[in-house]
Amino acid sequence: MKRGGWCVAMCLLIGLSVWALEGQKQEPPAQEEQPPQQQPPPEQQRPTLGPAPVPTLEAGPRTATTRDGRKLMHIRSLYIERIDNSLSDKLLEAFAKSGRFRVVAKLKEADGTVRGSCLESRRLKRVHSEIFISDRNGASVWQDTVYRPFNPPSLDQAVSDTATLFTEHLEESVRQAERK
Repeated sequence: MKRGGWCVAMCLLIGLSVWALEGQKQEPPAQEEQPPQQQPPPEQQRPTLGPAPVPTLEAGPRTATTRDGRKLMHIRSLYIERIDNSLSDKLLEAFAKSGRFRVVAKLKEADGTVRGSCLESRRLKRVHSEIFISDRNGASVWQDTVYRPFNPPSLDQAVSDTATLFTEHLEESVRQAERK
C-alpha cells in the first residue's frame, strides 16, 4: 500500500513536470500581418509633472497671533533686536518701506520690541522664522511663524520673503484690531 501511494505520487509529479515543459516549448500562434509599430525617437523625453512651482508670498496659512489688539494699535515705534541670518536687517527695511512703524535705534525710545529667530535647515531646505513683539513691560502683544523653502530661491531671498510676509501679517493684524 505504501508503495502504491509512492508510485501514484511519482506519476503525478512526472506528469506535471512534462506538462509544464510542453507549455514552455509552445510558441505563440502566428499572428496575421500587422503594420510595424512605431517606436518613439530615442531623444524624446519621458513626460514629467513639469518644473517645480516657485513659492509665492501668498502661499501658506496665516499664522499671526495677536495677544492684545489694543496694545498693538498703540505701538508706533519698534526696536528690532538682532536676529539670525540677517532677518533683523530685512525686517528693518520692510518696516521702513511699510511706513506703519518707526524703527528706533535705542530700546528706551521704542513702544515695542521685536525679538525672534531665523533658523535654516540645510537638510530640509527651508527657513523657519519666528518673531515676537512685546510692549515696554515685556508683555507679549503679537507673534508670527513663517516657513519658507530655499535653494531655490537662495537663502538670502527666502529671508527677504520672510521679512515681507511678517510685515504683511503684522499690518493685517493691525487692520483687524482697528476694526474691532
